[in-house]
Formats: sequence, C-alpha cells, structure tokens
Amino acid sequence: MRVLETSTYRGPHLYSRRPMIRIQLDLQALEDWPTQRLPGFTDHLLAALPGLQAHGCCFKTPGGFVRRLREGTWLGHVIEHVALELQCMAGERTGRGKTRSVKDRPGVYNILYVYEGERLGRAAGRAAVALVDSLLPRRLQGVEGLELVAPALAGMVEKPFDLNGSITALRDIAAGERLGPTTRSLVQEARRRGIPAIRLDEHSLVQLGHGARRKLIRASITSQTSQIAVQTAGDKGQTKAVLSAVGAPAPRGAVVRTADQAVAEAARIRGPVVVKPLDGNHGRGVSVGLKTEEQVRWGFDQAIRHSRRVVVEEQYHGRDYRILVIGGEVVAVAERVPAQVVGDGSSTVQDLIDRVNADPRRGIGHEQVMTRIQVDEHVRERLERAGLTVDSRPPSGQIVQLRATANLSTGGTAIDRTDEIHPDNASIARRAALTVGLDVAGIDFVAPDITRSVRETGGGIVEVNAAPGFRMHLEPSEGRPRDVARAVIANLYPPGARSRIPIIAVTGTNGKSTVGRMIAGIFAEQGQTVGLTSTSGIYIGDEKVLAADASGPKSARMVLRDPTVEVAVLETARGGMLREGLGFDRCDVGLVLNVSADHLGLGGVETIEDLAKVKSIVAEAVGRRGVSVLNGDDPLTLRMARHAGGRICYFTLEGGPEMSPFLQKHLAQGGLLVAREPSVHGGDLVIHDGGRRSVVMRACDIPATLGGLAEFNVANALAAIAAAHAQGVPHEILARALGRFSSSHAQNPGRFNVHDDHGFRVIVDYAHNPAALRAMGALVARLRPQAGRVIGVVSIPGDRRDADILEMGQIAAGLFDELVFRERPDGRGRPPGTVVSLLTNGALAAGFPAARLHRILSETQAVDAALKMARPGDLVLLFPTGVDAVWDQVRRFEPPSHPPADWEAATHDEGVAGVA
Repeated sequence: MRVLETSTYRGPHLYSRRPMIRIQLDLQALEDWPTQRLPGFTDHLLAALPGLQAHGCCFKTPGGFVRRLREGTWLGHVIEHVALELQCMAGERTGRGKTRSVKDRPGVYNILYVYEGERLGRAAGRAAVALVDSLLPRRLQGVEGLELVAPALAGMVEKPFDLNGSITALRDIAAGERLGPTTRSLVQEARRRGIPAIRLDEHSLVQLGHGARRKLIRASITSQTSQIAVQTAGDKGQTKAVLSAVGAPAPRGAVVRTADQAVAEAARIRGPVVVKPLDGNHGRGVSVGLKTEEQVRWGFDQAIRHSRRVVVEEQYHGRDYRILVIGGEVVAVAERVPAQVVGDGSSTVQDLIDRVNADPRRGIGHEQVMTRIQVDEHVRERLERAGLTVDSRPPSGQIVQLRATANLSTGGTAIDRTDEIHPDNASIARRAALTVGLDVAGIDFVAPDITRSVRETGGGIVEVNAAPGFRMHLEPSEGRPRDVARAVIANLYPPGARSRIPIIAVTGTNGKSTVGRMIAGIFAEQGQTVGLTSTSGIYIGDEKVLAADASGPKSARMVLRDPTVEVAVLETARGGMLREGLGFDRCDVGLVLNVSADHLGLGGVETIEDLAKVKSIVAEAVGRRGVSVLNGDDPLTLRMARHAGGRICYFTLEGGPEMSPFLQKHLAQGGLLVAREPSVHGGDLVIHDGGRRSVVMRACDIPATLGGLAEFNVANALAAIAAAHAQGVPHEILARALGRFSSSHAQNPGRFNVHDDHGFRVIVDYAHNPAALRAMGALVARLRPQAGRVIGVVSIPGDRRDADILEMGQIAAGLFDELVFRERPDGRGRPPGTVVSLLTNGALAAGFPAARLHRILSETQAVDAALKMARPGDLVLLFPTGVDAVWDQVRRFEPPSHPPADWEAATHDEGVAGVA
C-alpha cells in the first residue's frame, strides 16, 4: 500500500457537504486481496478494535461492517472504518465516511471520513493505515515472489504496531484540541440553530456568525459581557459592596493584606469565617469553617498564594448552590456537594478516593462530567481536622469530607435543583447579576434550603462569577440536565436576529473577477460595506487589505471574520475547492459563469466534465432559500441545475425570440431568468421573475461593454444583475451601479482595461486560456472595421497541457496581424522557451506568417516591442501575467515621434530553440 495524497476539507467539497479528511491510497498488489482472502486478518482486526463490531456500514445496523469484512471488502474501506473508530476511542464521536475507487486508476481509492478536530482526524488516518498494514500477512500467494502466510502462522508480524501507545497519543491530541464543555455546548447549540461557528485560536475563542453580525465567545464570556462587570465580579470586596448597596444579602467581612489583619477581622466577626483570595477562581485558596487564630493564619497563607489581598468574611451555614443567570433570567440551579468518600470499614481513604476516581465520568480538569479528586494540602488539612489521614480506614457509612468547597474542578458533584428554587432566592440572584452587569453570571448561593427564602432562613450570596462553567448544569451528577447553552445563544441572537451576512460565491473558467467587482459595486451603491475576494486581492469597502491571489477558502474566511463586512462577494477558484473545499458552509447566491477547458490534467481533473463537477460545488452549496445562477448558454452549467441548491436562475445572451426551447419552458413555468433581448438600442438587459418582465438598462449603457460590443462583459453584467436581484436590490440601483462600471484598471485591474492616450488603443486583459482568447477574438472582429492593424502579446501558463498551449497559438493566429509570444516568469515547471515553442508551432500550423511572429521570453520586453510596433489607429491587446506592472508600462510609454519604416527593427526574436 502507498499513500498518494492527503487533504483536509474544511467546507463543502467535491465529495460531500461535510468537512472530511481524504486519503488517496494505492493498494498496488493488494487490490487483488480483499479481506476474505486474507486468513486471520478480520479476527485480528476485531480483536484489536472490538468497537468495529458496532459499525453498521451500508447495512445501517450493528454488525454490518463485520459482515462486509467476512464477505470481502477492500482495504481502503477498512482503513476508513478504522480511522473513525480510532477517533471514537480518543473521545470524539464520529461515524460517517465513504471510500470510492478513482476512475481509470485500478487499485487507487479515495478514503473519506468526518472529523471533529483536524489534528486528531489526520493522526487517526495515519494510525489507521499503519494498523491495517501491521495486520497484513507478510507474504501473499499469487503475488510474484510472495507466498501467503497469515500473521498467526508466521509467529510474529514483522511490523509491530503499538496500539495502546497510538490510542494514548490520539487521546492526548484530542484533549489538546477539544473545546471545553462550556464552549462546546455553545458551539453545538449555535450550529443546531444554523449559526456558523468558527474557532479562532487553539483555545476557546470562537466566532459565531459572519461579518457585521458576528459575536465572540470564550467559554461563557461573550461579546456582550462588560469588562467593568468582569472586573467587579473579580474583586470580591467590591462585589459585596455593590450587592449590599442594593439590599442583596451578602456576608459581613473585609479585605486584608496581612495575617494579623485577618485574625483581627475574624475576631470582629465572632464566628466561623471563610478566608479566600480577593480575585481567585475555581475554589483555589479558599478555606471555610475557620475558628481559631491558628486556622485563620493557615487559611490566610493558602489564600495569599493566589492573590495580593485576601477576603475574610462570615460563613453562611447551609448548602452550596450555583444559580446560573443568563440575560437577567435564572435558567439553572445546581446544588454542589464537596468532594467526599463514604467509608466501608476496611478500605483506606486513599483506596476510597481511587475507587471514586475510577468512575468513567471523572477525568482530569474539565474533560469529563466530573473531575478526579486530587489529594493535596487542602485535602490533608481537612482530614486532619477530622482526625484522619489518607491511610485511615473510616467505618462503614461514615461520610468523609475531603474539601470544604464544592467546586466541580476540585472533585465535587452537582445535583440539579432548578425546579425547586424559591422565587425570592431566584429574584435575589437575578438582581445580583443585573447589578454587577453580567449577561452570564454564576451566583454562588449558600442557604439551608433552596426551597425556602433566605430572608427567612438566613444565607445569601457569597460570590458572583463571570465566565461560569456549564458542566454542572449540562450533565449533573444527579437530576435533570439543563440546556443552558440555548439561553446564551438566544441572548446573543434573539428570535428574528440574523447571524449570517449575504454570501455571494462566483466561480467559472472566465469572468469571475469582473462579475465579482460588478456585484461588489452594486451593493456598495446600496450603501453596504462589501468584502470582496479576487485573484488580485482582498478588498473591504474601498480598501485593498491584502494584495495576493485571494480566490481561495482562506481568503473567504478572512472576509467572513471581518466585523465591518455586510455583504461577502467571493471569487471561488478551482484550486482552493480541490485543496480544502469552500471557505463557508453555504452561500446565498452561487454563480457558475461558464466551464471551458483550462487547468486540465491538474489535481485529478482530467476532462472538462471533471472540471464541471468541481465548479458545481458552488451551486450545490447554495442554501434552501438561496439562488443558483447558471449560464443558460453553457451546456455544462445547465446540467448543474439537477443538483444545485435553492431557486434556479439562468442568464443568457440569447433572449427574445431566439431563446432556446429549454429556457422558454423555464420562463413559461414562472422561472427566474436574466437575458439580453433585442431592441432598437442594440440590446436590453431584462429580468423575468414569476411571469413579470422588467427592463433594467441597455447593454450599451454599461461602459465596460464598449457600447455593447464586448459581449463577454454583457454576459458578466447579466450574471451580476441576477445575483443582486436574488438579494432584493432595486432595479434602479442595479442600473446606476453598472452604468458607472467602466472596467478601468483602478476599478477592475487586468480585466478589459482600455488605454487610448497614445494615438492607438491598448486593451489589457488577463485572458490566459483558449476560451478567454476566443471571447476577446469576438470583440476584435467587431472592432476591426474601425482599427488599423491588430497586435497581440500572448502567453499561457506552463502547467497547461501541450494541447492547450498549441490551441492557444492556433487561436492567436486567427486574431492578430502582428503576434508576439512570451512566457511567464516562473515557467510553472517547463524549461525556458518551451511554452513559446509550442505556441509558435500552433500558430505556424494555423498558417500564420513567420515573418510577423515574434518570440520574446521577457514580458516587459515583449510589451515594449508591441507598443513600439503600433501606429496611430492600431489596436494592441496585451494579456499580462504582471497586471499592475504591464499597465504601468503602458501608461508610461512614449510613442516615438517618427516611427521606424522597418517595423522588424523595432522588435527582435530571441531565437527560441525547438520551433518547427
């Protein structure tokens, strides 16, 4: 077996809408050895991972996967299930996967499975491959030079696999990657409501929602949590003062700095006291029931380790309760019981602790419902007060309290009391949270009986906590679990509040950048801040925040994280979708502009149909209430309608009487369609929606269409109109925005930029594939009657197939009078001169005169040569790699006052080797 590729998909991708890990595996000779032909393999696998017996597989019932193993399945499928099981053994619940053979590649499989944490998912995949490999027979009969010997017969497997060590390592990864119980509950509730949740760091900082509608959480601290409130809650002295000022019951006491002051304050209170850090948490350094001077001094020493100042206060008598207040309402109450054990007459205290810690619900820190009890100085002091040590053997039935405080983080347990709290006590807790100013508050409440008012029984508030943990309410040791996360999410996003901004995703072979900029201009005209990704960078409003090829998922996520963005317009290129899927879970509008041969032979995309499947990811990611915008003139995009999400909208250049029967039927059924229709003005852009026809504007009124001659930009405008109409933009705004879209270099760099200041026209456009060059050719044909010669500087990326490069040369031969071939600076894997040679061969084969063909590898020199060739009235088309540099070169060019008579003298041929 050999692993060929691995991918981590974070959004919808070619194989699923779910985030998944993909392992591409070549079984090689093992393709002929399904599991039923491998003696001992299934038994050894089930002995190592008995949990596989619960996998339903295609039968959707426990034991289904074992049945597949016995009947015979291929090892890629086995690795899929092992990767899922290993994640489960590490503590994450995952259960979906699929394995598919790769077309035209016998023995090669794509293994896909879901993951909860990326690091764990990838590590589980590596371990699954290693485990399955270790269980294989070392010699296989029928494979040249090998003889079948099962591991059991061979005595020892030659590649031992440390399963226990691997499981331990996977659990460590999961523990480090897993969100804490509070944050996890909030993320799960958000996703249940359809609210996006994006983890922003390796800890617990999470963004809910997108753009201007985003909220942040870190555990139960939210974007709405006041810093003043957190500081107040963190200062226990100030908290008591604030609560006392509004009549809330709080214990008497003072803040001290020395042990002597602590002893004096305890004497003033005259009763058992509590000594605790002023700004501590999780019960660290808290001592209760201190009566003697020695005990108070000891308690001060414990507290001063955690804070510069210490609180000494009267001790309320009763039970310890945590009242959770969210948005000013009590949503849960838990009675907290300190860590304790019950004697059996024979076991030591340490034995009893070990027995309690063996409960699978207990873990380290916050990883489980309860926390293991740790024997420390506080436990030993508490035992000493009771006349015990960890080696004592308490009699049967004796309850041995190990800690004075009831925090779950120190081994305590929780009993749900939400339905039992007295209205007075609930009111006191509500007022305390509101007084301090916390949107989410944990009120520590001591009372003899929570069902009776503390105004009668005594007791009250001992602490107000910011960032309270939800563990005791989500999974109490006893009683009914409470869905407290729902209250937090409802407080952040009340009914009717939206968490998402409109996402408009644009894909296709050509036109993506222009359509994206047109759409961005429309929403900007409406007064909204647009986040735009494109091959030239990321734009937030009018500001270019990143200069790069930003058409992938990482750039999309950057825009969706920006708190100023109200609409996201995302150019979505093939490469990013293949690499890690989309940068979002769903979009409101998905546009597929066209599909033509480009990038074939790369990333497993061999045919134009393969490329169409990749592009269709965008349409399939459209939400139920969204709109898929498809090119009605492109057969491959038309086929996508079967699987596209939301409502289908087509756009077409062939509106009116010449419209295709398919689109006419779509209209007759009340479908949504945007078309250019014939008119006395040369073409109107029209929206048909539910039987209504609305003329938006004339095609010739869009500057970027050169009076309607540039049909590719007419088509781009139709797509932009469809996307904006789908989002309810008024038609007058559509017309006004597109009427200002000139496709200048400043507005749309490298996309049909026109320069007319040198006495001849220069068009700079990033046409880099045959389909784009043909589209420019259609424009050239319309401009020829008014132009002199047509001069072109043409290239194509070196990672394209030979056939594509030859075709590019052939197309160029039919468009230009003078032709300059150049190369990209990087070559993309081809030796210098190779691309130019292939382009030249294509042009010569199409009959282009060799005397008017110029080969110059350098882009700068090629552009300079073309500009120097131009005479007044000529048309020069430049298809650049370095868009900004070439535009600047055009702008700075100074035409010679007397053009040379010998135009060949103005150019040169670098003598590229290998030209036919």
